[in-house]
Order: sequence, then structure tokens, then C-alpha cells
Amino acid sequence: MTGAAAPESASPRFGEPIRVDVEVLSWVNAFVEGPGTGQVTLTEEIKPGSSVRAALRQVTARFPALDHALWDPGHSREIGDNIEVMVNNAVLGVSHELDSELLDGDRITLLGQYMGG
Repeated sequence: MTGAAAPESASPRFGEPIRVDVEVLSWVNAFVEGPGTGQVTLTEEIKPGSSVRAALRQVTARFPALDHALWDPGHSREIGDNIEVMVNNAVLGVSHELDSELLDGDRITLLGQYMGG
């Protein structure tokens, strides 16, 4: 499922940044100076045509702990195994990839995976 287009009156003008919300849920938000529970939402301004990867790199450049926790260059998909990335409520690989273009109003969610037994 892709994000719903913003109403035309709310669309950015040509060349202006677009806005994407990055929701950081549960224990993952401790990496962005959150309480480690609940939700922290970061609104990112990115260049039109920017990818999911570019938006995440912008966020992780400001939060080194998240950078370390999210990215795994040794992993085939570049994202580590402990944080799930979703775009507009769909996990990566369903309707978006890391290099998919984001649209104004899209939402990226970082959700901590849980293991136990």
C-alpha cells in the first residue's frame, strides 16, 4: 500500500522539500533520545525524489546510536535483523525497497523486533 497523496493545496512547490514522518516505536526510540517505550515521531524534510535509504541516512546521521543499531553493511539487505522498517504500513520488500522514492506525506516506521521463548 502506498501513501495517499497529499491534497493538491498542501503539495510542495517544485523543488521545495517534501515531508516524511519517521515513527520510531517501542525500545527503538531510545536510540533517538526517546523513553524506550511508546512512539517518537520525527518529521524529516527531504529533497523531492529522495529514497527510503536517503531519509533513513538523514535520520541516522543525527542519531549515531540508531545508525549503529539499524545499518549492517555485512547483511545482504543492509538493514540489521533487530529493527523492522516499514513504509506506509508495509514491510520493506512489499511495496517499497530501500531505493524506492518517497512522496510527500509518506511514513516510515522503525519497529523493534522481539524474540523470546
